Amino acid sequence: QVQLVESGGGLVQAGGSLRLSCAASGRTFSSYVMGWFRQAPGKEREFVAAITWSGGSTYYVDSVKGRFTTSTDNAKNTVYLQMNSLKLEDTAVYYCAARYGDEVRRSSPRVYEYWGQGTQVTVSS
Repeated sequence: QVQLVESGGGLVQAGGSLRLSCAASGRTFSSYVMGWFRQAPGKEREFVAAITWSGGSTYYVDSVKGRFTTSTDNAKNTVYLQMNSLKLEDTAVYYCAARYGDEVRRSSPRVYEYWGQGTQVTVSS
């Protein structure tokens, strides 16, 4: 199994930046996809980005493309989400997740087996 612990959320002004971290522990697999999701109050959890554990492939939804970057540090068993040019609509609880696989794509939360506890990101004007 895999356990995920998130950190790095906080309050930031519009136009600012934050970096979220997702530290993984437990059993590792040769093929894993790490996903990022977010959920705003009253809304469904939505897909944001995904990356293969090797870091070789990434995918972003259009709303964050060019502003967000996800990356991996295999030596530290950590996945990062660098968020730049933050907007008010980026405010949400952000979750990292993991599933066994080898392709990145826009996907439902249902396909991810392991989840972090979530970290709040609040963007103010």
